[in-house]
Amino acid sequence: MTKLTNIKCWRPILALMILLLAVSCREKNAEVKEYHIIPEPAYMVQKARSFTISSRTKLYFENLAQNSSTAKFITNTLRQMHIRPSFIGTPNRGSITITLNDTVNPSLGDEGYLLQVLPDGIYISANTETGLVYAFETFIQMLPEDLHQHPYDHITLPECTILDYPRFAWRGCLLDVCRHFISVKQIKRHLDIMAAHKLNKFHWHLNDDQGWRIEIERYPELNDIGSWRVDRSGIPWGEEEPARPDEEPTYGGFYTKAEIADIVQYAQQLGIEVIPEIELPGHASAILASYPELSCDHGSYAVALGPCWPHRAILCAGNDAAIQFIEDILDEIATLFPSEFVHIGFDNLSTENWEGCPRCQSRIRQLGLGNEEGLQNWLVSHIEDYLSRKGKRIIGWDDILACNSLSSEAVVMVSQGDSNIHHGAIRGNGVINANADFCDLETYQADTAFHPTAFPQFLPLSQVYQFDPMPKGLTSDVQPYCWGGEAVLWTDYIASYEQAEYFLLPRLCALAECFWSQPESKSWTRFQEKIEHQKRRVQAFGFHPCKGSFKPTVLKVAKEGGYLVTLTTEVAGTYVYYTTDGSDPTPECNIYTRPILLPKGTRLRTLSFYGGQVQEGIYDFII
Repeated sequence: MTKLTNIKCWRPILALMILLLAVSCREKNAEVKEYHIIPEPAYMVQKARSFTISSRTKLYFENLAQNSSTAKFITNTLRQMHIRPSFIGTPNRGSITITLNDTVNPSLGDEGYLLQVLPDGIYISANTETGLVYAFETFIQMLPEDLHQHPYDHITLPECTILDYPRFAWRGCLLDVCRHFISVKQIKRHLDIMAAHKLNKFHWHLNDDQGWRIEIERYPELNDIGSWRVDRSGIPWGEEEPARPDEEPTYGGFYTKAEIADIVQYAQQLGIEVIPEIELPGHASAILASYPELSCDHGSYAVALGPCWPHRAILCAGNDAAIQFIEDILDEIATLFPSEFVHIGFDNLSTENWEGCPRCQSRIRQLGLGNEEGLQNWLVSHIEDYLSRKGKRIIGWDDILACNSLSSEAVVMVSQGDSNIHHGAIRGNGVINANADFCDLETYQADTAFHPTAFPQFLPLSQVYQFDPMPKGLTSDVQPYCWGGEAVLWTDYIASYEQAEYFLLPRLCALAECFWSQPESKSWTRFQEKIEHQKRRVQAFGFHPCKGSFKPTVLKVAKEGGYLVTLTTEVAGTYVYYTTDGSDPTPECNIYTRPILLPKGTRLRTLSFYGGQVQEGIYDFII
């Protein structure tokens, strides 16, 4: 009897399990209603008809071998998103056709592409494999945001035509691996997120006071000593105690030559050029800790634990051994990196050590350089000439503009404002706009009370989106010298790549649109909607974006009896509740829907609500 009773009790559970199994076996379909592409394409039109991707959809490569790196990248990425189309040898109705043009389409250039979703198939074409990669990155953004996590049996896409190409040729992102080390696997994740937004220059900051990060055979102490520092993990940046003599340096690391080759190859597959930065002759604490004889004073140097200011650690420009060291380092760098460019830094130089150095002063007299500024000018020219003989061009930060002997082949990376853009372009140097007011992403993007410690500057998404790499007033004859822009991520306050993702995203998406899209194609209102979709997409891929800033922006227009107050929010879909009587706002209070007229001196208190949750806290504004 007991057994029968137990069976009866289990019947409802068994029925439920059968029902759940039946439901799980049903087809899971997705219908995309609208595309949210970042960066905004040059031309895109969506129509009423559609095409459905299913297990029967085939993949055809025209003029592109299936075993090419681009074809492998496309097919491997599709498989990761649970789309496994089989290959066909001839074009077929209902297939995805990817064509490397045998006749150049002049409207596309080297990086543009044509992508069409038609009722009879999907058609992608480009003049280069890089263009095909960019087209494919756009195609990924057309698919359901959660596809990476949840496979679909059928995906219906609206008919559309996209003709796309970049505004600027240089669309870069600097990643500092010196303050905090980032693994090879994480570097590849960084390259993935760059490629997803059509960024094409990976600026790899490989040495600084806080560490030397690249294998150098001729100077092994750089890796044995210069790549490591005493571990102060968990202590806020800038608050670290100096290292004690008995402490063993255990934090750091460096990339072997094999790892660098792997990363360079991985980047090339994504259409990304790797630009190494070897900081010279300053920011040299890690170098001089390894080889103190290259300093002016032969002093005792250590790999820095935190910020160094002023940056007195500098190679001795009067020491022939130091010049030989620079040349030897550049020999190995030039061999490792196929890029035409080597970034040599050359910023924040303190020449105090040169001023009191007999060898530096002797070189100044012998060469008739006049002073330390002349010595700096000579050293830049020497490095530029040396690299030029190896087929390389130098890039330097703003400070390099002070070097009168700089050739027109040198490139200036500007972080300090539009005047230096004008200066470099008028001189005929290529210029890359990395204006810190818009591009420095190690900054707060929302209220400091609710977000991780960052560099003390406020740079919200809305401000980043206003960036134009082409400064106003640059005449048409010198505009071609403005090559584009670069996002910059120093890692002083960033101890892990997961944190780096938080600082990068979604602001990197905004900069990508500033670098790629034409100004007339941009729309902040449309971008606000797109970025919410993109956040969900990158989260599905395992990235960790910042939610954004939920503090309302208050705009006041004087009216009789007070002010007409308009509230706007950065994050689309945010609800703002408010009070004007001094009480705490809650979701039961007034909700902002339109401008409100308030008397002067009113205490307006707001509470932001997004995604079913209260965001940040209560904000007070005096009207």
